[in-house]
Amino acid sequence: MRTIRRLIYREVVGAVVYVAIGFLSLFFFFDFVEELPDLGKGAVAPYRLTQALLYVTLRIPNHLYELLPIAVLIGTIFVMARLAQSSEYTILRTSGLGPWRALRTLLTLGAVFAVLTFATGDYLAPLADRTAQLLKARLQGRITVGQTGAWLKERQRFNSYNVNVGSLSPEGELQNVRIFEADGRGFLVSITQAPKARFADDGAWLLQDAERSEFSTPEGGPARVERQKLPTLRWPTEITPEMVSVALLKPDRMSTIDLFQYIRHLESNAQTSQRYEIEFWRKVFYPLSCMVMVVLALPFAYLHFRSGGITSYVFVGVLIGISFFLLNNVFGYIGNLRNWLPWLAAAAPGLIYTLLSLGAFGWLVLRR
Repeated sequence: MRTIRRLIYREVVGAVVYVAIGFLSLFFFFDFVEELPDLGKGAVAPYRLTQALLYVTLRIPNHLYELLPIAVLIGTIFVMARLAQSSEYTILRTSGLGPWRALRTLLTLGAVFAVLTFATGDYLAPLADRTAQLLKARLQGRITVGQTGAWLKERQRFNSYNVNVGSLSPEGELQNVRIFEADGRGFLVSITQAPKARFADDGAWLLQDAERSEFSTPEGGPARVERQKLPTLRWPTEITPEMVSVALLKPDRMSTIDLFQYIRHLESNAQTSQRYEIEFWRKVFYPLSCMVMVVLALPFAYLHFRSGGITSYVFVGVLIGISFFLLNNVFGYIGNLRNWLPWLAAAAPGLIYTLLSLGAFGWLVLRR
């Protein structure tokens, strides 16, 4: 059985690598074409061809994370169908490779791909994407999200603060900072604005050239507004540089730990975290889809093929993989709009395809 496992592992791994390289090459070409209009532009320095190639290369780990389950499905279907077409799988069955043993063999291989997917999405892809964003920020002069920047909220002992950060410089400085302070009744107490801010060693924000407006209503007197300009203003806060980076980046490009910490920060400040919770559970369940894909591919080894008929089955595998990718995204959006349970919205596509794969395995393999 060890020889049979080595044969299956070698064939499946080779096919998955081949399919993954093909998909990554295609996405590399699309990303590069998308960057061509920006060549020669840049606020700080011109965007050169080598920098565009480096930026596109740094996006490969994120594409690999998204495409690995699909590559596992297509590669495994190709191997299983080819073994069945050449009658090699029939020989393996007569050598003692029963359905349950074949299932265990593929599940073991699927678990290896699941670990690889998790490591890529949780460590390699966020690091590469952050490096790519900083590369473009050095040329554009900043990292920003939309026209209004990123919004964060924090509750302190007596008052609450709504913080707006326009952008983040490549050196880690905050740009166009606005802090709105409200008291326990929700009345506006002060507005602080600063063109730049940086993080102190103790975690506080040091606002440079700050302008502070304080609003007060004395008893029996008219409302007053006091304005003052300060060259440096220290604002104690628990909003860390990681939280600002998280707010300025897409949630699907964060690591699981960063997502979990940011969700706790949102919940402690009475902010909605539905979108980030769905993405957190997607990152938990998505690697397990590799195991679902290998189970879905196993019934193809028990089909009867005519000469040249393997191509249509590989095409079916491509369609199944694309449908899984689309369904995974659709359930995320629907779950956020309909306020579904985050873990259910994230796990639903995997559960659906698990039932389909087990149904196909039971009907084509065990029953027939």
